[in-house]
Amino acid sequence: MTRGDVAGAAPTVTTGLGLYDATAAAASSVVIRRYSTSFGLASRLLPAHIREHIEHVYALVRVADEIVDGPATEAGLDPTLAGRLLDELEQDTERAMTIGFSVNPVVHAFARTARTTGFGAELTQPFFRSMRADLTRSEHDDASFVDYVYGSAEVVGLMCLRAFVYRAGRPTFDEAVLVTGARRLGAAFQKVNFLRDLRADFLELGRSYFPGVDVRSFDEATKARLVADVQDDLDAAARALPLLPGRARPAVTLAHALFQELNDRIGATPAERLVTTRVRVPDPVKAALAARVLVGRAPVPRVRRGNRPGGTA
Repeated sequence: MTRGDVAGAAPTVTTGLGLYDATAAAASSVVIRRYSTSFGLASRLLPAHIREHIEHVYALVRVADEIVDGPATEAGLDPTLAGRLLDELEQDTERAMTIGFSVNPVVHAFARTARTTGFGAELTQPFFRSMRADLTRSEHDDASFVDYVYGSAEVVGLMCLRAFVYRAGRPTFDEAVLVTGARRLGAAFQKVNFLRDLRADFLELGRSYFPGVDVRSFDEATKARLVADVQDDLDAAARALPLLPGRARPAVTLAHALFQELNDRIGATPAERLVTTRVRVPDPVKAALAARVLVGRAPVPRVRRGNRPGGTA
């Protein structure tokens, strides 16, 4: 093989483990570019060595999500078989984090990141537990919702935080504010996605994530309460932004700004329309937010206590 054999990659070696590492990294990079404009855009503001770790985390999370969501069903998998594949993916992930190799390029890349930045099964096990819940639970109560959001989103924030702060393979922080910020930002991302996918989750996947919320009777008061809850998470995450290393701060600031914009738009959308239309941030608005971050004029996250679109705190 030569350098040109791996699309999108520029490995420094053409044989052996180095080439396999580079190929696995290239595969993960494709996943984030194909699946997420927001995270893909924000990740481009990271230095290459950190961006690679974020791409590795995103790719594994996305592959697991595809097992429990539409693509696996479209391929003819029933929940039992999907659960078996998810179990196998988790086992492969834990083994790769231990031995440093997997025949699955996405798992291999993820394991390299886990081993380099210093996390392991304490974060992957809650994640896979939440993915497994999508195969067995169609509605959540308060306790299961908290557990699901932690495993599906907050631990992903903690994985990314490890990538932002490690040096020489060792974590370099013990700031509770950073940990809280990473968890709350992950929770905000997840809850916003739940809000804008209300109809698809209910009608196509048969799921209702928010406890006690019935999509068929979704109203302005319910929407305002959920938007305010997301805002509380975004506010908590904003307090951690100044503590992030400078090399990571622009990317996380942009991600925060994109989801702040999305939450504002959801808040300004009538409840009856929210259950029929998927709210999104137009590409020109995303580009404008990115440009402001790049020139050092990032939107200042604001801790608001009232006058939120669609309701009050």
